[in-house]
Amino acid sequence: MIAAVAVVVPARDEATTLPRCLDAVHRALAQLPAGTARTVVVVADRCTDATAALARRHGAHVTTNTRLTTIGAVRDLGCRTALRALPGYSASEVLLLNTDADTEVTPLWAARHLDRARLGWHACAGPAHLFAPFPGTSTAAARYRDVVAGGEPNVYGANLAVRADAYRGVGGFGPIATGEDHALWHRLGAAGYQRCHEPAARVFTSPRLHGRAPGGLAALLHALAHDTGRQAP
Repeated sequence: MIAAVAVVVPARDEATTLPRCLDAVHRALAQLPAGTARTVVVVADRCTDATAALARRHGAHVTTNTRLTTIGAVRDLGCRTALRALPGYSASEVLLLNTDADTEVTPLWAARHLDRARLGWHACAGPAHLFAPFPGTSTAAARYRDVVAGGEPNVYGANLAVRADAYRGVGGFGPIATGEDHALWHRLGAAGYQRCHEPAARVFTSPRLHGRAPGGLAALLHALAHDTGRQAP
């Protein structure tokens, strides 16, 4: 039975976006059933701005990274910190919710993920919509919709829940520079853990073309916005 929820947010020089992200996270956590323990961890990742101070001001537990260089390792640091912040709970009782500092979760985000976990799912991915229209031509926007909406639902580090025992069972995200969310998702499936998608656990994320992690959503947006002829990836 899931009894505790931890939200992990990596943030590198995100002072302009982090306050809105954390306000949204707290609104979502307020919708959880009474008695559910909760914590929010921000990983201040090699920041040169006021990210860490703002995170503390908005009620988050802050851990600072000065040496890790991959997003997978940074997310793992946040998850380890979150589990230490919830003493007395076994890994099977903790749900790790991952999002990003340029993202705002919807009010029922945490509750919908928790519902899935309490039904027995080990991991759950939700959709990530853009705050604003796609930053490119109408042709590029159509190509983006094809990529995001076509085939199987996508997996985003900005909207990914995983039970802590399953997370530990496959070794976490790992020191992966890009695609750490997909790598974890596929390893969970290969290990036999039960995965699902929850369309009601929505987040809205930045349409920026230059993100903090190489190969992430911003890189996809940039590639599509500047590609008028090739097939969508």
